[in-house]
Amino acid sequence: MRELERYYHILELRPGATLEEVNQAYKDLVFVWHPDRIPQENLRLQKKAQQKLQDINEAREKLRSYKSKYKQHSYSHGQGARTHSPGQKSQSYSPNRKSQSYSPSQNSQSYSPKQKSKPYKDLSGKDFSRANLSNKDLSSRNLSYANFFAADLSDAFMHKAILRGANLSEATLFRTNLLLADLREANLRSANLIGADFSGADLRGADLTGARIRSGNRLMVKLIGANLSGAIMPDGRVYV
Repeated sequence: MRELERYYHILELRPGATLEEVNQAYKDLVFVWHPDRIPQENLRLQKKAQQKLQDINEAREKLRSYKSKYKQHSYSHGQGARTHSPGQKSQSYSPNRKSQSYSPSQNSQSYSPKQKSKPYKDLSGKDFSRANLSNKDLSSRNLSYANFFAADLSDAFMHKAILRGANLSEATLFRTNLLLADLREANLRSANLIGADFSGADLRGADLTGARIRSGNRLMVKLIGANLSGAIMPDGRVYV
């Protein structure tokens, strides 16, 4: 079970997740950690990305294999139970009996489905003003209303981070990964956003007044699929 928990943890899932959830988590993480998304000259991050992809691939294959075997095991025992008399209970399988080896609703002593794993650590309201957080992995963390005033977040990983209402004014987010991040009502005034990736991020009501997003006439920020409804753009216009 500990090995299975590790695979779920790698995919940022909780034990008992469906095969569909496993496959979707795999796709999300491959998108985030694909080496093509990381500057070739950053050898340390390239190596880290390659290792991440290996772990992600292994986790998906192991969980898919496990779920396939578990499904076959449940089916074969279910078929075998039909050979018993109607009033006789099968010792090997019962529809109302929890399996000792695995149950999607069973709480593990080392990991509870209701328990948050480390990637979801609550850092809401923390003061990181002027902190050097370059290259840090803050993905999936709860950072709502945290203070990042003038902090260095260049090349940081903040995939799926919750930054609702966070103060990122004058912060450096050079090449920061903010895919699918929650940035509703965030303060990004005068922040350096050159090279930042906000693909799929929620920026509703965010304030980007004076933020750096261009190099000359060239837009240097990725906003593919981002929700900008009500956001104040760098030139002061409200996005409709």
